[in-house]
Amino acid sequence: MESETPQLQRRLKNRHIQLIAMGGAIGTGLFLGSAHIIQSAGPSIILGYLIGGLIAFLIMRQLGEMIVHEPVTGSFSYFAFKYWGKFPGFLTGWNYWILYILVAMTELTAIGKYINYWWPEIPAWVSVLFFFILVTGMNLTNVKIYGESEFWLSMIKVLAIIAMILFGIYLMVTADVDSTASITNLWAHGGFFPNGFEGLFFMLAFLMFAFGGIELIGMAAAEAENPEKTIPKAINQVVFRILIFYVGALTILLSLVPWNQLELGGLDKSPFVMIFSQLGIDWAAHLLNFIILTAALSVYNSGMYANSRMLYGLAKQGNAPKLFLKVNKQGTPIPAVLFSAALIFGCVLLNYFVPEDALSHLIYVVVGALVLNWAMISLTHFKFIQAMKKVGEKTKFPALWSPASNVLVLGFIATILYIMWTQGFQESVYMLPIWVVIMFILFKLLQTKN
Repeated sequence: MESETPQLQRRLKNRHIQLIAMGGAIGTGLFLGSAHIIQSAGPSIILGYLIGGLIAFLIMRQLGEMIVHEPVTGSFSYFAFKYWGKFPGFLTGWNYWILYILVAMTELTAIGKYINYWWPEIPAWVSVLFFFILVTGMNLTNVKIYGESEFWLSMIKVLAIIAMILFGIYLMVTADVDSTASITNLWAHGGFFPNGFEGLFFMLAFLMFAFGGIELIGMAAAEAENPEKTIPKAINQVVFRILIFYVGALTILLSLVPWNQLELGGLDKSPFVMIFSQLGIDWAAHLLNFIILTAALSVYNSGMYANSRMLYGLAKQGNAPKLFLKVNKQGTPIPAVLFSAALIFGCVLLNYFVPEDALSHLIYVVVGALVLNWAMISLTHFKFIQAMKKVGEKTKFPALWSPASNVLVLGFIATILYIMWTQGFQESVYMLPIWVVIMFILFKLLQTKN
């Protein structure tokens, strides 16, 4: 595998891996998307994030067992290729690449919304173009600069959420008798399930968007300094931290203002900013908007990183043009970064032509690609444990409750697809088999050429 040509370099330290994993999952799903869920599910959104967190953790442990056993470029695409077959490897890799093109476009669109909070006169596409150029430039430098930028962007939002939780607790403790701030807001206005369990159930698909990104640990494994030690540590800690941030932050926020009094308006309003605005704490609302902006930037930055590394991994398998194997002396796959950036540029055009509908359409298409990605990880892991049993090999970081957890994950994914179908997003569901067929045709065409 080794050659005289430049390779990816192991420059990501433990702190980088920890924050990359958290940074990928704390973004638009929590800060912007949760507004839509609160309107339907009320306080039961808290239970929804607990359910989502458990499923995400099971998937992470399945992926973790494979990447600790073999920390390679291309992550789950490589494992699907090795333990399942050529086409599963091809499909998994290209689906993940498309997924992160869409995630990057979603986060970029959200950035335009956050800038509009301060400067409504600036067209969304102008903000999107500016940050597109900035993040592309950062990803063209070496991986250590990516790791460092992601570390600090993630650190800002993690510290901000902790500060917000503490400030929210302070506001509740010091609230006077006439204040609306009280823990009883979680059940006093129509109950914990104000719209019944269905109100939460039908939001689970939208809610799972928030957990997309935690599998970035797998993409960073090939550039981690000590993957056997850092990857298990990151996986075990990150999901619990995310649950604290999601569940903790939303518990406090929904205690400060009754959920049914939130003037959320729609997908373009952050409940975090709106709550502090309604409490009359404008400085907190402005500060939060800045934090949320860095959160979206962080996820977009990670998306660009994931895209370039997946393209590099696909090229190594022979599932993408050899051009994407080119790496400069700093260990950066420049052609892979530039090609991914060229497609993400479509987001600038989307925000220019349909700024009102860009975000909601992108989120549901992303969830479609995300569930396929998770299904492929779980199915590949099943093939992996069968292969390990055949040769009698013990792994260093076994998944939890496997193969029962694989069945649970796949059952949950089927439920998500059912929810999407019944909630008017049939196009995202029937695009999945069409997408698989298109990928199979492309795969066969490439096979005949080779």
